[in-house]
Amino acid sequence: MAGLSTSRLLFLRQSADIDRVKKFGRRCQTSLFTMLTYPSGLPYTRVGIVVGKRFGLAVKRNRVKRVFRELARQRCRELIEGQDVLFFPRRESLNVRHALLSDAWAKTLRQEGVLMLSVDEGCDTSASR
Repeated sequence: MAGLSTSRLLFLRQSADIDRVKKFGRRCQTSLFTMLTYPSGLPYTRVGIVVGKRFGLAVKRNRVKRVFRELARQRCRELIEGQDVLFFPRRESLNVRHALLSDAWAKTLRQEGVLMLSVDEGCDTSASR
């Protein structure tokens, strides 16, 4: 996959991959989002964010996707290899402070065994621009 940036590899984009995680993935629900995980066998972990029309107007849907993509970028070096992770944000996730959402995100990923215990550095996504 020469030429693709780290940021592009981080996200689930193919509908077949998303459907596989929906069908076979392990579900974990919080008050802020629902998360599904499924082993992919790839040397990296991919994250997908699914927001349906019933979430609200396009402005809100786009905003919540931006917030969740940023959470994934901030913690990408801490993700265990070989997993596909799919998030379904809830409306309440836009009403909480970013720090609280980030903590809930990390705690849920750790509980499901997708996040390492601690790594201090973030991802370098400057190559994607």
